[in-house]
Amino acid sequence: MTARRVATTGRTTELAELARRLVWWQEPERTLARPERLVAQAMTDGTWEEVELVRQTFGEPVLRAVLTDPPPGVFDARSWNYWHLVLGMWPVPPLPRRHLP
Repeated sequence: MTARRVATTGRTTELAELARRLVWWQEPERTLARPERLVAQAMTDGTWEEVELVRQTFGEPVLRAVLTDPPPGVFDARSWNYWHLVLGMWPVPPLPRRHLP
């Protein structure tokens, strides 16, 4: 993924708060070091304002990249379909399945 470096965005504090809320199981610094999970979580569970923060910070190419190679188990069917349609990614592929042993 080609996410822009968070440190250069000027939005580090806002993104750290968002990471703390949406990716609560790990430290915000760790989440922001590899923001793919944060972007996916915002696309699935974020408010409109949180999604806009992510979109303005990382850009739509990063949202598309997250849909192309999503973190396992994040997207539900509704969010998966919605974001593919909003970003013009046709046809919508099947929702990836998480394989557990």
